Formats: sequence, structure tokens, C-alpha cells
Amino acid sequence: MTVVIGLTGGIASGKSTVSTMLEEIGIPVIDADKIAKEVVEVGQEAYIKIVATFGEEILLPNGELDRLKLGAIIFNDAEKRKILNNIVHPAVRECMNERKNRYLQAGEEAVVLDIPLLFEGNLTNIVDKVLVVYVDEEVQLDRLMKRNDFTKEEALARIHSQMPLKEKVSRSDEAINNNGSLEETKKTLMVILGKWGIMKKVKK
Repeated sequence: MTVVIGLTGGIASGKSTVSTMLEEIGIPVIDADKIAKEVVEVGQEAYIKIVATFGEEILLPNGELDRLKLGAIIFNDAEKRKILNNIVHPAVRECMNERKNRYLQAGEEAVVLDIPLLFEGNLTNIVDKVLVVYVDEEVQLDRLMKRNDFTKEEALARIHSQMPLKEKVSRSDEAINNNGSLEETKKTLMVILGKWGIMKKVKK
């Protein structure tokens, strides 16, 4: 039986680091963010719906979506944001499901769905186990300010716009404390995979 793992975390918590570690040890990862970009490429069904809904003024000269322009529209209008999400999210879910089913049919020991808004999107029902990557808020704040060159206020605004990491941890099956070194994070990950019986075929 393939174990479907939902991987999530918060901004600058190190989820991408753990995602890379999983791929390196041979576990397939389906990344919701990457798929969200793919489903709105020129000519895709979601792209056509977005242009029909928001008009051609949201396009770049080459025909691709102008993400900055579209972002400015939806971030200031909850109703338009909801309309966009109702176009993009089902397309992402459908694509993720197709890829997940391919791995299930191939008999993979485990497959990871990397979904930043796993809890917020009420998607825990599509996975068997939830793995959360977390850090202390001071560490999260420091990393985000350095990584994105944000002021403290800008970084805090983004952190507080998400579900608190403590709440995500309390709702997870297992959590990885990513405050320390990469070696410590990898060690914790391997222990969790072992606990879930996923280490039989994975290369150490």
C-alpha cells in the first residue's frame, strides 16, 4: 500500500528543504506550487478561463499572465480573489490527483503531496499522513527578512496571514523541528519515515 504524505509548513519554515531531501532519497514529490504555475500556462483551460474572466489587460505582450497585475487586482478584492481561486484550485487538485494515481499504480512505497495550504484548503482528506516542517517564530522572522529582503513589518504581515505554525504542528501526524542544522532535520525525517514503514526500498 502506497502511503500518501501531505507535506506542509509555513513561509520560510524550510518545507522546500525537506521536499528536496525526500526527492534525494527516492520518494516522488508532487509540488502544488509548481503545478499552480503549469495550469495557468498559455492555452491551458484555467488560463483561458482567467482571461475570459479578468480580460486581456492582465496579459503580458507575449500572451502570458501578468502575475503582478493580476496579483494587484485580487489582493485588493476578496471577491475577485475567490473567483480566481475557484478557477485555479480545482485545476491544481485534478492535476495532483492524476499524478498521485500514476505513482499509486506504479506501486511506489510513498508519494508526497507538497501543499503549502494543506490545512487552509481543507485537503487533509486526500492524504494518509500529514508532515509539518516548523521553526520558532523568531527564526522564521529572521530567515524571511534575510531571504526576501523584507522589513520586520513586511515579514510579520506575511507570517500572520497564514495559519500559525503551532496550530499546524498540533494538527499534524508528525512534525520536523527545522531550527537546527540540515543534518538534524534529515535525521528527524528518516526517523519519521521509518516509523511510517517507508524505508524498505528507499536508499539511505
